[in-house]
Amino acid sequence: MATGIIGTGSFLPPTIIDNNELAKLVKTDDEWIREHTGIIERHIATDETTSFMATEAAKAAIENAGIDVREIDLILLATLSPERATPSMSCIVQDKIGAVNATCFDLNAACSGFVYALQTADAYIKAGMAKTALVIGAETLSKLVDWKDRSTCILFADGAGAAVVTESDHGIISSVTHSDGSKGMSLKCKDRSTRNFLNRKHEDPHYIQMIGPDIFKFAVRRVPACIELLLQRAGVSREEVAYYVLHQANARIVASVSKKMDIPLDRFPMNIEHCGNTSSASIPILLDEMNRKEMLKKGDKIVLCGFGGGLTWGAQLIEW
Repeated sequence: MATGIIGTGSFLPPTIIDNNELAKLVKTDDEWIREHTGIIERHIATDETTSFMATEAAKAAIENAGIDVREIDLILLATLSPERATPSMSCIVQDKIGAVNATCFDLNAACSGFVYALQTADAYIKAGMAKTALVIGAETLSKLVDWKDRSTCILFADGAGAAVVTESDHGIISSVTHSDGSKGMSLKCKDRSTRNFLNRKHEDPHYIQMIGPDIFKFAVRRVPACIELLLQRAGVSREEVAYYVLHQANARIVASVSKKMDIPLDRFPMNIEHCGNTSSASIPILLDEMNRKEMLKKGDKIVLCGFGGGLTWGAQLIEW
């Protein structure tokens, strides 16, 4: 028995901010952003919340899977940008879609969130604790970005992606995850404080802060090693993999991984040019694009790989 993906969905807010518009807010230009990140435009939430976008992606995935929503007995939602502490985003999604039989919880592994959540769903299903799971990555990063900080505001964006997974004769072949908390402050965002009423000192809002060169070096070093370990455990060669679906952090990172692994760049699909970096949502959004374009054929082997804040990284090898 394996855990197979039977449906995908995604949602991107309709408001689009291109590089020229960003240049009005911070000292930069379209050419610099394209050269350093590969991004041309990004979707930004206005009235849309994390739970709303997650719900829309979930509905699309359920429709694509062709299942009754009552079959879902587990909802896992990866996010670092919920709109509230409680109820969880997954419980809100459960209510909105009518998945009355589901156990729900959120998890935060930043940009690795979707692969962590997918691994968790796989463990639940293989342990007999669930049969059909809805796995979601959803982010509203625009509310955590300092729009005067060029190192972050050009990168991050909003959106949600989802996948329905269930017991199958094909699906997840191998899975690995890793963490290194000692390097976690390379990408950080302090929470808005809930102050004791006796301690009313003024605190400035906190935003995402990133040491870009450290994150770049981390990704280019860890991602190839992670994928090599994944394939080694499965006894699968690089050449047998149809696509490497990486977290859409930066086009230069993806290109560097491709070069380091000596794998053609055309086997690393990208949508960062029009989506930006949507953290935990980036892999399921890209996977849904590929699915709906009919790029994925039955029997294809694909690698999903996330990496980012925590620091965290991980990957799955899947037979489609």
